[in-house]
Amino acid sequence: MTILDTIVARKKVEVQQAKRRTSYTKLEESELFTRECYSFKDFLLDPQRTGIIAEFKRKSPSKGIINDKVTVKQVTNGYAAAGASALSVLTDTDFFMGKKADLIAARKDNNIPVLRKDFMIDEYQIIEAKSLGADIILLIAAILTPAEIQKLASLSKSLGLNVLLEVHNLEELERSINPNLDAIGVNNRNLADFTVSVETSYSLAPHIPSEFLKISESAISNPETIRQLKQAGFNGFLIGENFMKQTDPGLAMKEFVSQI
Repeated sequence: MTILDTIVARKKVEVQQAKRRTSYTKLEESELFTRECYSFKDFLLDPQRTGIIAEFKRKSPSKGIINDKVTVKQVTNGYAAAGASALSVLTDTDFFMGKKADLIAARKDNNIPVLRKDFMIDEYQIIEAKSLGADIILLIAAILTPAEIQKLASLSKSLGLNVLLEVHNLEELERSINPNLDAIGVNNRNLADFTVSVETSYSLAPHIPSEFLKISESAISNPETIRQLKQAGFNGFLIGENFMKQTDPGLAMKEFVSQI
């Protein structure tokens, strides 16, 4: 049983508990539920911004605690000021020390798109993401069937949410593509053993249809890598740990961007 299997098993229990606590109707009554989402594409392709999706992450299963001393407001404001095109906020508690309140805080304090970074397996989580103020949701091909991706992506689009599909290999990519997606993210991290290699992005780039935004995720710690990924056709770059492991993640991103 991989770490990913363990996370998904826990997530199934968590979602059922959430459903008992808060009804669909209650979620839809949230003041954030009716707000119009920012366009992921517009911000990602804005030449005044960096293309970086900067992540707020306290902990990971592979690294343990990365940074639990900083606030969401402090970090995300720093990211936005440094030119982030979007923010990624972990909402998984058990494995990443994330909170739904983190997403609400990031939305309140910033005027750029916010991605709910979680393991989405149920339509309830999509409705919940909208009620929390998310603009983008993540669908991970490794834990979803093509039919499930289609169902969750279709619901997301009906709510005005942007959809980022995450893949790890060509098989996942080819079986998962559908017209309700906005972006394809290549995760350079092997979710079975958590090793990383940016070569995964380079190898999959030619296979991603041109109508989708191309995002490279994880294993990006050098500004030169950004330049190379842009040449390979990537529009966006999800970076979290490289910034979060610093005392001041926002400042770390500012210094990183100055070298691109």
